[in-house]
Amino acid sequence: MSTVLAGQETVAATGSATAVTQPGRRRRLSRKWRRALVAYAFLLLPVGFYAVFMILPWIQTIVLSFYNWDGIGTKTGAGFSNFVHVFSDPQLRVAVVHAFELMLYFCVIPIVSALFLTALITGPRRPHWTFTRAVLFLPQVLPAVAVAVIWQWMYGENGFINQALRWVGLGRVAQPWLASFTWAFPAVGLVGSWITLGLCLAFFIAGAQRIPIELYEAIATDGGGRLRQFRWVTLPHLRGEIVIAATVTAISAMSAFDIVFVMTGGGPGVASIVPGLLIYQLAFTAFNVGQASALAVVLSLLVLLVITVLRLAGRERS
Repeated sequence: MSTVLAGQETVAATGSATAVTQPGRRRRLSRKWRRALVAYAFLLLPVGFYAVFMILPWIQTIVLSFYNWDGIGTKTGAGFSNFVHVFSDPQLRVAVVHAFELMLYFCVIPIVSALFLTALITGPRRPHWTFTRAVLFLPQVLPAVAVAVIWQWMYGENGFINQALRWVGLGRVAQPWLASFTWAFPAVGLVGSWITLGLCLAFFIAGAQRIPIELYEAIATDGGGRLRQFRWVTLPHLRGEIVIAATVTAISAMSAFDIVFVMTGGGPGVASIVPGLLIYQLAFTAFNVGQASALAVVLSLLVLLVITVLRLAGRERS
């Protein structure tokens, strides 16, 4: 009899525990759903803006690339002829080649220079070069058009660069740099190097400040100097920042427009033409929206390809 009563009490206790647990579980599930709905509600507005102003225009660009259209009249089907023209027209090919060449100025030179400056600024003693860092980062906060106008004057016939060359006795070298078929493109590229240097330096200094000082002290104990400290401590810890800097600067190089537009307009001839400027000229000067859209699609795919390669390279090294 006592055994039966004990069993009944156990069943009753189990049932009551289950009855208590189920409402608690329901409350936890409803709380999770409420949190999820709140999160999605906050995401809805930015995702909607991104879809309206980024995804939909890109889809429309892809659609327009298969048509011949002047932006006003009736569209006529063009098939893949616009894409064939992108790869067969010499001017369009030159623009794409220039986009990859700009990566040397916007990506390689700033990253190498910023790594060198990081080795000087950071380290076991970590001197505070606040003023130097502020000056180097200044081009990032200045409007690109203002920077282009300043450098356009500096490269001019009577600009600062030619005057400095005359002061040091190299007046025969002075020339209108932006009007030269040889020097116009490198001149624009060096301006891009100057602009992106501060950004790369900010990435690297932020990463270097997270490196424990004990690692530098361990290398110094083994007799290593600043070079070995940079090679075996600073550089390995900055691989993530290097990949980020390379990705951002590569995108800037592939999509360059404002600096080239203000400084040279793509000239002289096509010596400094880039895809972004050529897309603008095709769409709003030549009124060939189809070819402009095809070139924009090709440029987008090239940017995605470069980003993918950089991310895979960074992942393999990690």
